[in-house]
Formats: sequence, C-alpha cells, structure tokens
Amino acid sequence: MDLSIHASFLPQDDPEAALAFYRDLLGFELRQDVGYNGLRWLTMGPAGQPETSVVLTPPAVDPGITEDERRTITEMMAKGTYAALLLATPDLDGTFERLAAADADIVQEPTEQPYGVRDCAVRDPAGNLLRIQERR
Repeated sequence: MDLSIHASFLPQDDPEAALAFYRDLLGFELRQDVGYNGLRWLTMGPAGQPETSVVLTPPAVDPGITEDERRTITEMMAKGTYAALLLATPDLDGTFERLAAADADIVQEPTEQPYGVRDCAVRDPAGNLLRIQERR
C-alpha cells in the first residue's frame, strides 16, 4: 500500500482565534474557509507541505453524537484533554521563544525527554495540546 496522511481534524470553538494561532503565529497556510449554518471549518497546513492539512472543525457537530457526548467533548476541550497534534521543527528553541513571546498557553518548556526526543508543549486557543519536537 502507498498511504499518506492527507488531513487530520482538531476541534476549534473560535475560528478567528484559531486563524490567529495557526496562520499568524505558527505560519500555517489557510487553504479553505468553509461556512455552513453559522459554523466554520478551516483547512490549514504548513507552508511548503500542500499534501498535509489540519482541518479545524466546530466541535461535536457530527449528527451521530448524543447530547451527553457533546457535553463530554466540551468539558474535555475546556480541560485540554480532548485532542492533540504532534509537530516538528529544526529550531525548537526559536519556535518556543516565539510562542512564549506571543503569550501562547505554555504547558512545558523545551525538555529532553527520557524517550529520546527534545520537545515542548503548548495549547491552542481551543485547548488542543500541541507537542513540538526538535528534528535531529
């Protein structure tokens, strides 16, 4: 098989805050901005990587989700335990400094992990955890 990751989904509950974080701070490209019934889906991706996208979607909009599940998702997003994304950069310290200077929600400063990577962690405006690894 010849498979690649085309898109991954993360919830967002404030499209403008998501744009400011992913486009303006992380430097992702906005590839699509789709509105429907007052909601917005933002397809974003790293510049120079058109084959890989993150779709920032309104949370819990799947019609198969129950009200109890919707409440659970909302609670988990508020705690920052619902979704995560792993990114990589050749300049972890510079990336971290830029995030810290922009008052990003810092979870962990750059750290050498016992499992062999050096990374840091931040939360996006919706509470999603982003771990950023240093490419070696």
